[in-house]
Amino acid sequence: MAVRIRMTRMGRRHRPFFRINAVDSRTPRDGRILEKLGHYDPIEKDPAKQIVLNRERIEYWLDKGAMPSDSVSQILLRAGIKHKYAEEKAARRQRAKQIARAKGKFFTKAEKIVAERSVEEAEAKAKAEVEAKAKSEAEAKAGAEAEEKAEAKTKEDTQQEGEPESVPEAEAKPESEETKPSEEKGEVQAEVKPEPEAKAKAETKPEEKPDVEAEEKEPEVQEQKSEEKREETKTEADTEEAKDSTSEQQPEKSDEN
Repeated sequence: MAVRIRMTRMGRRHRPFFRINAVDSRTPRDGRILEKLGHYDPIEKDPAKQIVLNRERIEYWLDKGAMPSDSVSQILLRAGIKHKYAEEKAARRQRAKQIARAKGKFFTKAEKIVAERSVEEAEAKAKAEVEAKAKSEAEAKAGAEAEEKAEAKTKEDTQQEGEPESVPEAEAKPESEETKPSEEKGEVQAEVKPEPEAKAKAETKPEEKPDVEAEEKEPEVQEQKSEEKREETKTEADTEEAKDSTSEQQPEKSDEN
């Protein structure tokens, strides 16, 4: 006869109470018992009164080969009663756990829930990092565009400010070009004018040009002076000849008279 140590439900609805009995494995849950070994009251708050066991009789039945149920085995371990069935069960559970880990599966539902939560947290973290990176890139792009717009605006402003200044410069340039030909024309006219007028103009005109131009014009002035001297001497000679001719003609007239 196979003996099992298991619990029988007692009490009423919402007020459970369990008796720990040694029973034949073939009898139903609330069937005939062989011996009462203790009781378990889950509602009792005092741990000393929550579990009450007959330690000697439980060890007797365990030595005879009685096999406790899973719930009774946990209660016995909590009470400090060790037995070979609990050790065998722990070894089987450890082997099954190792096989599941080797296959890449979860051994318990709690492990599965923890793994799913960790995966969700990792995905949320990665998503947050991507969003933060995209946000920072968008902000940097917006800042660069704003800087480019500001630079373009300042460039346009500087160009608009520089345009009015360039217009007078452009107007002044043709004027200077017009004055330059007029100066050249005046120089040509000064060369064509009579020598006395050129001499007077040269004496009265202040020296405005650089020393280089004065040095270049010194030979021309000397040539003009030498020509003027030659002409003066020529005119003096002509006047003397005219005087001599007139003096010779006057005596002839006196003789005739």
